[in-house]
Amino acid sequence: MSTVPLPSWPILLAMIVAEIMDLAASTIVNVGGPALISSLGASPAQMQWVIGAYALALGAGLVLGGRLGDRFGRRNMFLIGLAAFTVASLFCAVAPTIAMLIAFRLLQGLAGAMLLPQGLGLLRENYSGPDLAKVFGIFGPILGLAGILGPVLGGMLLELNLFGLGWRAVFLINIPAGVACFLVAWRYLPHRAGDRSVNIDVAGATLLVLSSVLLVLPLGEAGAWPGWGWPCIVLAALGFGLFGLRQSSVVRAGQAPLIMTSIFQRPAYTAGLAGIALFFCSLVGMQLVLTLFLQIGHGLTAGEASIANLPFAIGTACGATLSGAVLAARFGRRVLQLGAGVQLAGVALLQYELGNTAAFSAWHVVPGMLVCGIGAGLVIAALFSIILASLDDRQIGSGSGVLSAVQSIAASIGVAVFSGAFFAAHPAVTPGRALSAALAIQAVILVAFMGVTLFFPPAAKSELEVNHA
Repeated sequence: MSTVPLPSWPILLAMIVAEIMDLAASTIVNVGGPALISSLGASPAQMQWVIGAYALALGAGLVLGGRLGDRFGRRNMFLIGLAAFTVASLFCAVAPTIAMLIAFRLLQGLAGAMLLPQGLGLLRENYSGPDLAKVFGIFGPILGLAGILGPVLGGMLLELNLFGLGWRAVFLINIPAGVACFLVAWRYLPHRAGDRSVNIDVAGATLLVLSSVLLVLPLGEAGAWPGWGWPCIVLAALGFGLFGLRQSSVVRAGQAPLIMTSIFQRPAYTAGLAGIALFFCSLVGMQLVLTLFLQIGHGLTAGEASIANLPFAIGTACGATLSGAVLAARFGRRVLQLGAGVQLAGVALLQYELGNTAAFSAWHVVPGMLVCGIGAGLVIAALFSIILASLDDRQIGSGSGVLSAVQSIAASIGVAVFSGAFFAAHPAVTPGRALSAALAIQAVILVAFMGVTLFFPPAAKSELEVNHA
């Protein structure tokens, strides 16, 4: 049996830890929202921005981060991104005001966008054959659960309240981990030159970032739609359109675009983008609202809220394992519809649990959260591979980058929409009714997601190739 040579294991460990830091950063602050409100005097809208700003900056910068890795070398960009992420985490930890914390979270997200795209490329550069398959077998599931486990880790850190640091410990934990990963990567990652012939479309990248910000900006008003909201949405749509035209002109000039525009000519892939956006908007938004419900609505501590989130994380792990090992290969896109259906059952169960509790306890919502987690895991394990089956091999890199970017931006939108719905209803109504309002939104989004999956490829690419062989 082939084994990964011992000197290569530090590379895998550095990749795993660094990428977990990157992905978990988008959700690890979820349970810190109430602490931010009390510590820095944050408003609900400012709390939303602390949580959602990271995902927004990450999604807006991912495509550019990938191209920078192509040009300057993935090792170089991994080290630069990791160093910047670590420093930005320190800035977040010492931020004296909520405005500065939001600004530092945006910087942290941009650093994460430089770091995250390098991981898979570095693994492909340093492993091959059976070793590569073994590495991806370890790497994939861990990263898939990183964002789900973020609130659990954040709650534990807040509950421990190390040295009286409170929510600041959530960011400080990245410092020793980041320094250790940097030293290991510096020591073990081989030097490989980038391709200096790759041009960076600065104008296109700027359009993409500005359009993403304009799309999310009016949603961060904690349930109050601003008068300038619709002009922002129109400008965002115009900006994305101009970005597409820009990429087409870059191709006509014989240069490499940030995104291959041909991917948008595949209807199944375009449907996949809509599906990714709907699913992760719903998933991340509801994770946050459940935490707000437990802490603000019922006075649970951050640690108690993190423990209450464990059933969701456990369910997600179980659903992902079942989907990845058995169901996705056998049923293709139908496993996505099954997962959404299971999530809907979990939503209905949560609604029932909220309506039948005279004296609330976190144990009351454990069954519903477990079922929701199982449904989410069924979808997460198969979603990307099935959508990417609509593209040919030369489009996979560009297509996967866009999917990741849409996932992050949708997560930011989910934070704004769902927490906005919660704060709009609470404290005018009971916490249970405020959560019910958010659950109703999730149910609508999940039904829309199930409809969109009908236009997905029937199975993941490898499975399609086997069927045609």
